[in-house]
Amino acid sequence: MSDVLVIGGGIAGIQASLDMADAGFIVHLVEKEPTIGGHMAQTDKVFPTLDCSSCILTPKMVSVGQHPNIRLYTLSEVAGIEGHAGDFTVEILRHPRYVDESACTGCGACAEACVMKGRIENAFDLGIGKRGAVYIAFPQAVPLKYAIDPDTCLTLSRGKCKKGPPCRLACAADAINFEDTERRLKIHVGAIVVATGYDPFDPTLKPEYGYGKYPEVLTALEVERLCSASGPTLGEIIVNGKKPKKVFFVQCVGSRDHTVGNLYCSRVCCMFTAKQAHMVKDELPDAEVTVTYIDIRAFGKGYEEFYERVQREGIVYRRGVISEVFKKGDRLYVRGEDTFLGETYEEETDMVVLATGLVQREGLDVIKRLGVKTGEDRFFTGPSPLDPVETGIPGVFLAGCCVGPKDIPDTVVQASGAASRAMSVLAATERGDR
Repeated sequence: MSDVLVIGGGIAGIQASLDMADAGFIVHLVEKEPTIGGHMAQTDKVFPTLDCSSCILTPKMVSVGQHPNIRLYTLSEVAGIEGHAGDFTVEILRHPRYVDESACTGCGACAEACVMKGRIENAFDLGIGKRGAVYIAFPQAVPLKYAIDPDTCLTLSRGKCKKGPPCRLACAADAINFEDTERRLKIHVGAIVVATGYDPFDPTLKPEYGYGKYPEVLTALEVERLCSASGPTLGEIIVNGKKPKKVFFVQCVGSRDHTVGNLYCSRVCCMFTAKQAHMVKDELPDAEVTVTYIDIRAFGKGYEEFYERVQREGIVYRRGVISEVFKKGDRLYVRGEDTFLGETYEEETDMVVLATGLVQREGLDVIKRLGVKTGEDRFFTGPSPLDPVETGIPGVFLAGCCVGPKDIPDTVVQASGAASRAMSVLAATERGDR
């Protein structure tokens, strides 16, 4: 069997899919969201080069959508896997899009006509931006096909839209299909690459930081969307309707923390904080920007140099732990300890950014039932730390942050490694060695 399954359409799944498709294998790429791209699509720039994330990612996404050897299944999940290396049977559950992908031209007329336009929190923008019930996640989405959210669409959730529905009337291609249903299909593959990515740590589990209570307390990913020119504020950093004059970044939120059970370092937080501190200072040159940290772990190529660069730009690094974020009247304050000076402090601020760590995704029971093990950090692991792509299950390989936190370059390298190992299984199957 020369087909291969890739589970997850982030940068790891995209890279692995392109490597194998370019080698002539048929790739079935399954992604649960309406578009591929993963968390990288939400970021504005990459560190330490400050290159545009979309400029790197979008061409790869387009290549996936256009590649003759890639079968792309969005809004889909792997519901079951049986078999062995060289002959896996995979059941894919395809959720309804309520828009005919083959007919939709991506013109946007349906979204413009939707009576819920601008009234629903956009998950891609972490709820900062708004969308309608008919939507695409972001302008560079692949596939560039609209979807209807059944929970907020008045026709699907309540049985009838008061005005028509206007989305169907506006669609010249007649692509709106409210009768769309779930579909199940089975495919046969010789190998599997697991690239399910990560979730950001939920900062409400650290209530002392006031996330969800104070609108001035944001996560790092939310700040990425504020800084993005395609984001809800078109690149302007605005909190509570104004530009902040004093910003505190808090490192290690949900990482290296016994109170939430995450003892590991999330590796990327030091650098994405340095990057965001630079972007805030670049956008708001008069702002006071402070980074509070336990340790700085700038381990990659050019990372230490970037860390030193942002300090030269006037960003203050203050060693110690923030113990509390609170309000006095309508003013926000942080309380912490400066472990270099050996003293506590309490300072007013306009915005607090939580550098939330990376945690394993929920809902990966199918992969666990296949026999893929998890370590103490709950990320997937194999039998040997010297072989991070190996699962111990013949024909099944790991790529990206499902193995543990890592930056984009390391993710891409591991994805190509997993693809290479999967192709060796497929080649052996074709030769009859298995």
